Amino acid sequence: MGVTWSQFFPPAPTITEATLPSQEGRVFIITGGYSGVGFELCAILYRAGGTVYLAGRDEEKGQAAVVKIKAQCMTSSAGDVIFLKLSLDDLASIKPAVATFIAAESRLDVLFNNAGVSNPPRGSVSAQGHELQLSTNCLGPHLLTQLLLPTLRRTAAISASGSVRAIWTSSIVVDLSAPTIAIELSELEHPHANQQHNYVNTKVGNWFLANSLANQAGKDGILSLAQNPGNLKTDLTRHLPAIVPILTAPLLYPARNGAYTALWAAFSDRLTIQDGGKYILPWGRLHPNPREDLLAAMKSKEDGGTGIADGFMEYCNKQISGFK
Repeated sequence: MGVTWSQFFPPAPTITEATLPSQEGRVFIITGGYSGVGFELCAILYRAGGTVYLAGRDEEKGQAAVVKIKAQCMTSSAGDVIFLKLSLDDLASIKPAVATFIAAESRLDVLFNNAGVSNPPRGSVSAQGHELQLSTNCLGPHLLTQLLLPTLRRTAAISASGSVRAIWTSSIVVDLSAPTIAIELSELEHPHANQQHNYVNTKVGNWFLANSLANQAGKDGILSLAQNPGNLKTDLTRHLPAIVPILTAPLLYPARNGAYTALWAAFSDRLTIQDGGKYILPWGRLHPNPREDLLAAMKSKEDGGTGIADGFMEYCNKQISGFK
């Protein structure tokens, strides 16, 4: 109960725009960058001198966000903020977006898999026919990360171990609502009737993706982490009944607070490569007591676990294989 309580009422952040060191010479991609946490991250990193790729599906909104950030964050640094057209719910759009990025950049220091969708109308599907939350929150980010992995590895080879990172966005629902089995794998092909249930599946899936990438690329010096950004006032709740944001308003924080969680995950020097696959809580701290059933799901049956994460990754890899 104490851990859950502290996610509703977190301690003060330790890495903010005021304490973040210069990011000149470093390159970032932030999905969902034109609103909410993504917008705040783009603004903070641009102000710190980073080259920031603001990724999203809507070019008009993206370019407007670029203009707004540059107008708000007058800086004499060498940083830049650039729109990158990318639709996570259309797997066919991701490889061209990556090609555009690698044609312009030779390095990538931190990938923020920030974008997500929650509780869209029942029956909402992606361009490839997957349940929309599964595609946007898991399949699209997984494909994006795998296509960017060569660039992340090249950057890691010339950087301090663990300074190149991939950040995956989960949610407090992992602690509160995930079933003891973690994910019923049959629901990936046959979604549950309850959209909140499907959302919970994707947020558990984000942790599985973070842990899988840590196992895959930790040896290369890439640190992969999952994070609950916090309970925030963002557009993520736009599909929920209108009464929900009203009732929860006293427990919600500004989107910038969520950016502080992501900043800690991306830049804290307290984290090492051995922390790969771990879970970050608001506004920047390691989860002190992850659920044992979820930890067991991330172990293979041979290692005494349930192997659920292996099954999830097998499914995800199969779905993205034709788009790499």
